[in-house]
Amino acid sequence: MSLSLAAYVTAVDTDGGAMVLLDERTGEYRQLNPTGALVLRLLLRGATTEDAAAALAERCPQAGGRAGEDVAHLVEALRRAGLLRD
Repeated sequence: MSLSLAAYVTAVDTDGGAMVLLDERTGEYRQLNPTGALVLRLLLRGATTEDAAAALAERCPQAGGRAGEDVAHLVEALRRAGLLRD
């Protein structure tokens, strides 16, 4: 699954590794914490959701077996918001 941001979405990295997404259609901003930003960056570079979950589990060992669920939840939330396209 190759993901990209919708054409009307601008992503900006912020200090500390976080990211802000601007939906230019609505003017709404969404902020991703550093962990969510890491996952999104990996996915946008072509990583699979499994690869992103493994990177998340490595970075945050406490996520453990939840990492796959967390990645899927982030992707679904961004899709529902209309910020991603396949």
